[in-house]
Amino acid sequence: MDDDVLASTPAGVAGAAKPQERVFTVDKAAHGQRLDVFLVPGSPEFSRSHLKALIEDGCVEVDGKPQTQPSRKVAQGQRVRVVLKPTAQSQAFVAEAMDIPVVFEDEHLMVVNKPAGWVVHPAAGNWTGTLMNGLLAHHAGAAELPRAGIVHRLDKDTSGLMVVGKTLVAVTALSRAIAAREVSRKYLALVHGVPPASFTVESSIGRDPTARVRMAVVPSGKPAKTDVQRLIDGEWTIQTGDARADAARPARAYSGVLCTLHTGRTHQIRVHLSSRRYPLVADAVYGGAQALGMTRQALHATRLAFKHPVTGEALSFEAPLPDDMAQAWETLAAGA
Repeated sequence: MDDDVLASTPAGVAGAAKPQERVFTVDKAAHGQRLDVFLVPGSPEFSRSHLKALIEDGCVEVDGKPQTQPSRKVAQGQRVRVVLKPTAQSQAFVAEAMDIPVVFEDEHLMVVNKPAGWVVHPAAGNWTGTLMNGLLAHHAGAAELPRAGIVHRLDKDTSGLMVVGKTLVAVTALSRAIAAREVSRKYLALVHGVPPASFTVESSIGRDPTARVRMAVVPSGKPAKTDVQRLIDGEWTIQTGDARADAARPARAYSGVLCTLHTGRTHQIRVHLSSRRYPLVADAVYGGAQALGMTRQALHATRLAFKHPVTGEALSFEAPLPDDMAQAWETLAAGA
């Protein structure tokens, strides 16, 4: 392969996220190769599967003619032009201007009230539009920090308070405080059934051996502890719009609870409550059905308290329930 035109932007820097045009001439050694195979040596930062997808999308021309068959054979002397669009993963660390709901901010840290539906950190299926992308645009120092300063996460469909470091000193101190259980985190949740007035779940959590997308209570997992306090309980009947059918349906019991985390394992509250047969409303992954008008897991990080990592000042924040959970809570209260 002979390079005629090669974009000078190196892979891994911000400019690499933009499409690049490269033109190659097929030499004798490459004669008869598949088109997708031919492109690999000249585009080493891209996988063959990505190059194959670019061909199928019409991003490759041979002697000026668009090609869509990755298996097409190339011949000596032909000129191959490719527009190398970035992979989804390459967008993960690109700054994106976002309207971040900031509750508190100084030069060391910020507290964010994350809306339900926001992904905190890029991952498969969500490489852009995440809180991390927004943080990279929010302040210049984020690019120099691990995970742009994110020290703990909330699930995509969980709303509420998060703390984010803005300096390496703050990130390190906050991470240590969370590990030492010195950060107070409380959540409001709506669950199926009527649990005891108060109880504690202290069960190890690890990857579910039968379903890798789930976590589970397993002996080999990491220690986890959650305190649960029932605040309200009542009955509600599924509403379909058919008055006669709705009247014939049995009312089911639901409760509003306050959960206090002593540890911060993945999906901890969801797993612990499900293990006691009180799954979160609308949490399909752990057995919760939609109810009370909720279509996402009914979980909200309502209170956050910690010592400022630099000044030592005691900080405490509270976020009211978002509209969907507030309405569901009121509906439950009406049926109490």
